[in-house]
Amino acid sequence: MSPIPPPAGRLRFGFGTNGFALHRLDDVLTVLADLGYDSVGLTLDHGHLDPFAADLPRQVAHLARRLDRLGLGVMVETGAPYLLDPWHKHVPTLMSASGTERRVDLLGRAIRIAADLGAPAVHLCSGPAPDDVSEEEAWKRLTAGCEEVLDLAREHGVALGFEPEPYMFVDTVQRVLDLRRRLGDPDLFGITLDVGHAHCVEDLPLLDCVGLAAPHLVNVQIEDMRRGVHEHLEFGAGEIDFPPVLAALKASGYQGPVSVEIQGASLNAPEVARRSLEFLKAAEPS
Repeated sequence: MSPIPPPAGRLRFGFGTNGFALHRLDDVLTVLADLGYDSVGLTLDHGHLDPFAADLPRQVAHLARRLDRLGLGVMVETGAPYLLDPWHKHVPTLMSASGTERRVDLLGRAIRIAADLGAPAVHLCSGPAPDDVSEEEAWKRLTAGCEEVLDLAREHGVALGFEPEPYMFVDTVQRVLDLRRRLGDPDLFGITLDVGHAHCVEDLPLLDCVGLAAPHLVNVQIEDMRRGVHEHLEFGAGEIDFPPVLAALKASGYQGPVSVEIQGASLNAPEVARRSLEFLKAAEPS
């Protein structure tokens, strides 16, 4: 069974598993389906689906059946900050002096998981650039690493959704487009747009960021945020005016998931998820 499509013209809303850190993954899926979500943003991490688990194939097969049964789509995300290093966030990166093969291995595992689950894309981000590396050298290393990952993506027919993230080396939509150009504008290299991140750090107005990303969008994450403060907030607790953003996404023809990304929701995750979906449905222009 394929994920149940939303009514024609409606956005597909999802919720990220990193906001349900205290729940079993099976229970996360049940809650989201019962609330009426269309999809799940699956962050690969030790608590839900560990990409290094000894019985990973069995877990992925079980997850594929559950998603089918519940009619949920899925996007595979690789933003778990401490999965590869318990002391430092998001390292090693594709720009690191050593350990880049571990990042490539993780992304390769994510691509294979996405292919087995029928996910259209794998989310990734740059992480921080090493302190002792010039900007041009960081670009060269990142480009080379992405080329290696793209080879794996092509092998499995899974797109990459590169996310600009505040205070990382690639922190704006334009820098993702610059990276895409360095890679030769490959079809499978798309953009994950986080609406809150764009409001937080972009020089461009938020709606201009949506328009700039739109031709290459494969994934959208959404939450409220304040300018200059990288804190994922519930809707209404920040500064973003959401109806124009949702209208712009619809007008762009984007048909992928719009997934709530509130990592701090875990202590009250079912209610945060309920309020979030109610908010988004009310904010979406008819």
